[in-house]
Amino acid sequence: MNQYIEYATNSFTLPDICLRLRNVLDDPRSDMDDIAALISVDPSLTAKILRLANSALFRFPSQVDSITKAVSVIGGEALYNLVLAETANIAFKHFDNECLILDEHWRQSVFTGMVAKYLGKDLNVRGSDRFFVMGILQNLSELVVAKKDPKKYQAYMQDEQPGLPWERQQSHFGFCFSECSGAIMELWRLPLPLYYPVKFAHNRVKLASDLDVSLLTCAIRLTTACYQRDKYADLDIITPDMTRLLPIDEDVLQNAKLYAQKETNKVAVSVM
Repeated sequence: MNQYIEYATNSFTLPDICLRLRNVLDDPRSDMDDIAALISVDPSLTAKILRLANSALFRFPSQVDSITKAVSVIGGEALYNLVLAETANIAFKHFDNECLILDEHWRQSVFTGMVAKYLGKDLNVRGSDRFFVMGILQNLSELVVAKKDPKKYQAYMQDEQPGLPWERQQSHFGFCFSECSGAIMELWRLPLPLYYPVKFAHNRVKLASDLDVSLLTCAIRLTTACYQRDKYADLDIITPDMTRLLPIDEDVLQNAKLYAQKETNKVAVSVM
């Protein structure tokens, strides 16, 4: 796994704005004006963030027409997540390759993020908007692996042996893609609440003890069942390891799927 992490972190670095914004947010002396001033110096980023703020990801009753208003309405952390969503879009394009159809991969990642965000809100998890970013980034390393080692990736894709995707990833590469993505996010110095659930998705011990890990894994499993119906239509979305932490019934899962199906087109287009 280390070779892919090294390849990803050496070939793509987070834009300076991500680190600077994180520093401002972590500085108790900073205020909303400092955050807005930092974003506003980049007109292109400002336009993209405002487009996202007015997209289906947020449903504000009035138009968000300035970064200052965006900060006051959605908060600094949510704004940081929007910057990361735009950065994820840039990263996906950077690792684009012939083994994958980028638009489909991106759409599936956005779908996962929308499901995770919906479930986070349903369970009243604090800062549920961050699950949208987790959902997008949890499969970033699939692009990294496919670009760095296309023959090995194609062998994985052509493998018709039974097993769940993350189990086959473990068999072919020695790790699952979410684990590698989380490690990349950690080296990019993203906050622990963002990279930790990604890094430990599908980990049985963490699934039984960490709500964020269980919630993100649930979103990944639901996305798999929706996008790969021919193989995984009967996949258990919530495993026995997850039941204690996720009091989610079938109606909630169905609503999460419908919400994600409805909103993914809008958000995917807004970000791309």
